[in-house]
Amino acid sequence: MKIMRVRTTLVSTNRIDAMGHRPLLVVQETPNGPRSVAVDAVGCIPGDWVICVGSSAARDAAGAKDYPSDLTIVGIIDHWNPEVS
Repeated sequence: MKIMRVRTTLVSTNRIDAMGHRPLLVVQETPNGPRSVAVDAVGCIPGDWVICVGSSAARDAAGAKDYPSDLTIVGIIDHWNPEVS
């Protein structure tokens, strides 16, 4: 699992059918780090700190073992200070 921050919504109107209509969000682990795309399984908004899972856990969390995701948001963090590890 990783703690990441939601940066923005990613709009993708042309997708393979297996993806359905799940929202896609751009997330970042660190402010200047690389950005990733995650499937939103919980209803996040930009600015939220979230818990993300990858690999087979990401597919299961997105809805099925064959869902085409390698990063899925599974929780919104209510209280967390990123300055304190």
